[in-house]
Amino acid sequence: MIEQPYVYRRAELAEPDWTRFPGWAQVTREEWESAQWQRAHCVKNIKQLRTVLGTGLSEEFFADTERDQRERATMSMLVPPQMLNTMAPRTAAGDPGFTGAFYADPVRRYMIPVFSDRRGDWPSHPYASRDSLHEAEMWAVEGLTHRYPTKVLAEVLPTCPQYCGHCTRMDLVGNPTPVITKHKFTLARQDRLEAMLAYLRATPGVRDVVVSGGDVANLPWPRLEAFVAALLEIENIRDIRLASKALMGLPQFWLSDEVRAGMGRLGATARERGVSIAIHTHVNAAQSVTPLVAKAARAMLDTGIRDVRNQGVLLSGTNDSVEALLDLSFTLLDGAGIMPYYFYMCDMIPGSEHWRISLAQAQHLQHQLMGYLPGFATPRIVCDVPYVGKRWVHQVARYDTRLGISYWTKNYRTAVEAGDPLALRREYAYYDPIHTLPAEGQRWWADRDRDRAGDGLATAGIGLSPAAP
Repeated sequence: MIEQPYVYRRAELAEPDWTRFPGWAQVTREEWESAQWQRAHCVKNIKQLRTVLGTGLSEEFFADTERDQRERATMSMLVPPQMLNTMAPRTAAGDPGFTGAFYADPVRRYMIPVFSDRRGDWPSHPYASRDSLHEAEMWAVEGLTHRYPTKVLAEVLPTCPQYCGHCTRMDLVGNPTPVITKHKFTLARQDRLEAMLAYLRATPGVRDVVVSGGDVANLPWPRLEAFVAALLEIENIRDIRLASKALMGLPQFWLSDEVRAGMGRLGATARERGVSIAIHTHVNAAQSVTPLVAKAARAMLDTGIRDVRNQGVLLSGTNDSVEALLDLSFTLLDGAGIMPYYFYMCDMIPGSEHWRISLAQAQHLQHQLMGYLPGFATPRIVCDVPYVGKRWVHQVARYDTRLGISYWTKNYRTAVEAGDPLALRREYAYYDPIHTLPAEGQRWWADRDRDRAGDGLATAGIGLSPAAP
């Protein structure tokens, strides 16, 4: 047999034993599989985390978490039991090595950040910004981003069942933190949804709607079903994608009788009208794919929707190796029938430098992924370039690896460049994490940062213009 760099082994899915945590020792399977119980027992603060995990987790960890919440976190803590149970899944809370296993866990690293995870030298890139993709600048109406010619993003609500530390919409989504005051919608929800529908009826060039937020699993089901049903009545809408990390983080929601019946109705209408409905979820580590997640994905496919796809995020310490990415892709595909679709490079929000990787590493990972998975299920690694949009990592126009600056072009205009004759010829800059650069590049950025500080321009992670230096 030929020796290969990666060896495929089909893994059997397993639901970790939640009773290994002292706070859930008496929780029954019926309770665990209830969406209501899961929502009611989400971990929202350090006190609740301590109650669930008991004394097996060191005081050092709790202090580390508390400092991060106070000084760095852009997202408040919100972790459903389903997600917490996949952290250190093979280690009981009472085991001597539990604290080490919990610190090292790939899911913990992005769901429960601690201060010691963050970079001490460059916690934020100088060009990091709160709305790093400038989505609000491209709102056609409040919450409806029209960035691509034929596609729109409908942010129907600003909450999720779980809050990821690296959330690209940290400017809008979730509760305020000690360092971030959140943007607020000004219109009432029903008024916003009606304005979105009115815009789409009046804009026949749009055929594709991503319904997101936040997470659609936090919208009351009757309201979500009514909005999607209204989209299905608009003749030009041919693709609808429902974005929900909760398919993994709270599969109990998607398995509820109300949701399954409602998705069945929507799926039937979509098939009748020749419209595609898909669910896009967000899984970053193979251990997150449990039998309940697989059951939820298959239940959704049984309703007749077109597909369930995964959009992961490349995160240092979580999945920044070809082994981790292939393990995840095969587990999604073979274990749950979820299509590996994209891996996004982590966006340039404040406090994200310890998660981000360089474009060069992303290109290497894309190269290493090729040839193992079926072509239709080989995920593309993309960089979401500010003012440009998703670009495959090999589409870069120019790349200065010394300074970590890549330059990208675009082939369409957004509303921001509606009157700009140079929009399709201009190069747009994206920046590697500074700590990944050679020593010369790191010195260049340090000198530049000192100059900006001297001019009174330095910020605590709230970036300036994304134009190239």
